[in-house]
Amino acid sequence: MTQANYLWSPAAPASLPVQGTDARFPVTRIFCVGRNYHAHAVEMGRPVDKATAQPFYFTKSATTLVESGATVPYPTGTSNYHFEMELVVAIGQSGFRVSEADALGLIYGYAAGLDMTRRDLQLVARDQGRPWDLGKDFEKSAVCAEIIPVGNLGVLTQGAIALQVNGETKQSSDLDKLIWNIPELLADLSKYYHLQPGDLIYTGTPEGVGAVKVGDVITGQVEGVNSVALTIGAAE
Repeated sequence: MTQANYLWSPAAPASLPVQGTDARFPVTRIFCVGRNYHAHAVEMGRPVDKATAQPFYFTKSATTLVESGATVPYPTGTSNYHFEMELVVAIGQSGFRVSEADALGLIYGYAAGLDMTRRDLQLVARDQGRPWDLGKDFEKSAVCAEIIPVGNLGVLTQGAIALQVNGETKQSSDLDKLIWNIPELLADLSKYYHLQPGDLIYTGTPEGVGAVKVGDVITGQVEGVNSVALTIGAAE
């Protein structure tokens, strides 16, 4: 096979550590579910009626990924930088138009994650009917802990999810409050995409989101999975 003659060396693929092994999980795409807890949808001024609504998604580039424990600079262009604590599902098998019953077969593992958000830019875009990219898809905005292989965890249906800023609890809920659960999300998303090994799905955040400032330390946990941490550094 002829070796490609790139103009410069391509960047190494984004990846995450995997618990119990020295192998890494290569990340291809990051899907995020919007408004997937009722109380958070209400606090954002957009209540959700599951009987008449469908899940909706936005994406983050794999280049936005940063590992738990990092210090990231306060991002440019915002004065309202928010945390969102989430359960992350890591896909390990290809799937297209999968049934809810077959969803477990796609899951490689889980992780605790943070969907960091330039809230002011997101809300301006939302209210003007524009894409959310400036508010969501920016450098170092997808924080994720190591991947925990699914093992005996199966499809998670319950478990505490919580977040603290400087030790003070800001978010506290349970996975059983997801509007669309994991099988429903995988079945729905796979109607529109061929899900692939390396895909990450951020499943949504509970109520209590809020702003952070330089020097703040964020910690978060998903019961039975793991924890995530992030320190907010000075702006560049």
